[in-house]
Amino acid sequence: MIYVLEDDNSIREFVVYTLCHMDLGAKGFERPSEFWIEVEKNTPELVLLDIMLPEEDGLSVLKKLRENERTKDVPVIMLTAKNTEYDKVLGLDTGADDYVAKPFGMMELVARIKALLRRTNKDNKEKVYSLGILKVYPARHQVKVCDEEVILTLKEYELLVMLLEKNGMVCTRDQLLNSIWGYEFDGESRTVDVHIRTLRQKLGEAGVYVETVRGVGYRIGE
Repeated sequence: MIYVLEDDNSIREFVVYTLCHMDLGAKGFERPSEFWIEVEKNTPELVLLDIMLPEEDGLSVLKKLRENERTKDVPVIMLTAKNTEYDKVLGLDTGADDYVAKPFGMMELVARIKALLRRTNKDNKEKVYSLGILKVYPARHQVKVCDEEVILTLKEYELLVMLLEKNGMVCTRDQLLNSIWGYEFDGESRTVDVHIRTLRQKLGEAGVYVETVRGVGYRIGE
């Protein structure tokens, strides 16, 4: 079930109607308090989240979702009228998986939702990545450094796995943007740099495995 937290009635009702019509189950919420009551009962498959909300803003809601063990991996797409680089980076750095500025086309939104669900529902049961003190268990969506679990956002995790899959090959910023976010992010590479920085910080000693190839991109190496 996709949860739509949007205080604009016309937008919320239209999005929910369209998603349900396309066999993507959806439920709408006008206020965060209503949303949290439902989240306590059921974990959503994906959340469409507006930034400007009554009671508390969308970034606060996103932060709480990422801090909750049960919802920390739920994909989140931000829906907002804001369209500056700062707002994009702030939302993505807080843990959002995608960003759609209003007004948006429903076909584009549906395509983004389907692409994100495909990526998050990938079956990686047979793979285990091991590099020095770093171990990644895709079936459990678990990352460990020196046998201690490291908590990553979904985007940080996907970046780490993609770099590991490339087995030492360099990934350009554009490749990472297109593969992880599923679309070209207005040509901006800062989104990748911000996530790489936080990924290194969270990996601690293993952060040195994530190498910068100046002027090109990133790769994983010991």
